[in-house]
Amino acid sequence: MELTAPHADVMRARQEFFDRGAVPEGLPPEILRSWRRCAERGFDSHADPRIEPIGQSELRDFHERNDELIRLSRPELEALATEARDTASLVILTDGAGLVLDASGDPGFAGKAAGVALRRGVKWAEASTGTNAIGAALVERRPIEVRGSEHFFDSHRILTCAAAPIFDPRGALVGALDLSGHAAIPQLHSLSLIRHGVDQIEHRMFAHGFDGRDVVRLHADPELIGTSQEGVLVFEGARLVAANRHALKLLDLDWNALGSRSFGDLFDAGRLALGGESRLRGRSGVLVHATLTRSAPRAWPSKAVPGDAPRAQAAPAASSAPAFEAVFDAAVEASLKRAVRLVDGDVPILIQGETGCGKEMFARAVHALGARASKPFVAVNCAALPEGLIEAELFGYEHGAFTGARRSGSKGLLREADGGVLFLDEIGDMPVALQARLLRVVQDRAVTPLGGGKPAPLDIRLVCATHRDIRRLTSSDAFRSDLYFRLAQFTFALPPLRDLDRTAVIDAVWARLPREGRRLGRDALAALRAHDWPGNHRELVGVLKALLALSEPGETVTAELLPSSVSCAAPADSDPPAAPASGLDALARDAMRSALDACGGNVSAAARRLGVSRSTLYRRALGGRG
Repeated sequence: MELTAPHADVMRARQEFFDRGAVPEGLPPEILRSWRRCAERGFDSHADPRIEPIGQSELRDFHERNDELIRLSRPELEALATEARDTASLVILTDGAGLVLDASGDPGFAGKAAGVALRRGVKWAEASTGTNAIGAALVERRPIEVRGSEHFFDSHRILTCAAAPIFDPRGALVGALDLSGHAAIPQLHSLSLIRHGVDQIEHRMFAHGFDGRDVVRLHADPELIGTSQEGVLVFEGARLVAANRHALKLLDLDWNALGSRSFGDLFDAGRLALGGESRLRGRSGVLVHATLTRSAPRAWPSKAVPGDAPRAQAAPAASSAPAFEAVFDAAVEASLKRAVRLVDGDVPILIQGETGCGKEMFARAVHALGARASKPFVAVNCAALPEGLIEAELFGYEHGAFTGARRSGSKGLLREADGGVLFLDEIGDMPVALQARLLRVVQDRAVTPLGGGKPAPLDIRLVCATHRDIRRLTSSDAFRSDLYFRLAQFTFALPPLRDLDRTAVIDAVWARLPREGRRLGRDALAALRAHDWPGNHRELVGVLKALLALSEPGETVTAELLPSSVSCAAPADSDPPAAPASGLDALARDAMRSALDACGGNVSAAARRLGVSRSTLYRRALGGRG
């Protein structure tokens, strides 16, 4: 349980902090940090916070956006509501920005809580309502209890609240669970109940969305495997892509490990067997019991849902998984099903399309949905490998084959893909001299490494991709026609993003990103829809990630944060340009620049000092510089 100061000590701390501006002693450090943040925003503890609940229509929109969180939290909300009715309190679920999505419990206390705006549709982020358990837990990213006078605003001193943040399997902060009651009534076990409830919610998040991936469940105590206390790790191939807090704590890791660590980085053992229980020793020295499960990949979803799109195993070090996921329409999904049947039937396919339109994602989906989903997927970018090394990288080599060759030789990427799927990206850029060797491999189903040695039999399924017109290349002898007809026995053309339903694609990609309550404003959406997207999905994902980086959790993202290449594409009937700065605007801009100078150019610190968002600071202070 978190340490809390006795009432008399808290009142003395309030006098020291609010009346004399001194640093109080004996106050829990997380409460003092929160008070300081609120003071830096210019809040007056004796005033009432300015709280405006959102309308019912907007609240319905928030419920739709957080439908999965609400659904997964329902059992805990109902269970804790019983506890709340018995202790004259409320159980509350918020989104990642602190907006109250649901509240239930004692009707009598609900009326009193409504008097301080503790109800649906009100944002209880620290930046809105001062020090409170929900807001502090979201900022500190850990469970926190705030009792009575530990709240920043005097009007909130009637409350005692305990809250814990909710993280999804990829480390995104998606919400908070809170139990709030009257400060005069002891709430002895609130924080324990909330922690247990969050454990259950986060554990439930691993029940779906990881089809075709390896899920490792582990704990030092074998009896706790299968409970909400177990650690859970999800691997895509050997790469760690998802986890829960229990697993990260057990292995002395943080969320930065996702996407950057492999199974071998975490454990001494080489691999786990499917099914039964094994014992593993982590690199940190901890000994754990672990089980490995792998579910079969599902068909590609007809509706884009975060986390549901199938992902193949990660490629070996020669080619890492792409940093974005394309969104396919119904026509491409139909092509995908046909491509799976062709590749399973050992028919090589060629994927054509502009750069960034999702060719590799299409190939990975073919692998994930096919009969070889549990086998290797090796991706090779023929345009990225140096011409002098591509032969050695593809076909492998024996010891002494050339100067600088490793003593042990190399299998080569073709043999790395044995039993699985080989994806040759940008095949149109393969040097002509190597095309003859690749043709021989495709015909003979065997590969001979550089430097001699016996031909090694090869069992692969072949998928190729290019943004070039290979048929035209064959007429100019830039590409062998016999190899073309071997590789392109069936061709799929992926449409550019501009030819798709842009609104649906933007919504689907935005939904997959860790938004933490951010929303796209109407002007931003209009500009995104109007843009031609020459870089296709890759460009779209890059722009949306930039919007996340430049905005705050819970903020409505406006067009002013868009890069000029996108914002200039806004339709003619969009909002008119702002009028020249008035005297007040100039004063505000000068104040913002002064705060930036005082904070050494730290935009986040300056924004906190002024009580404005980073995007406002970017627009009004930085936008006019130069």
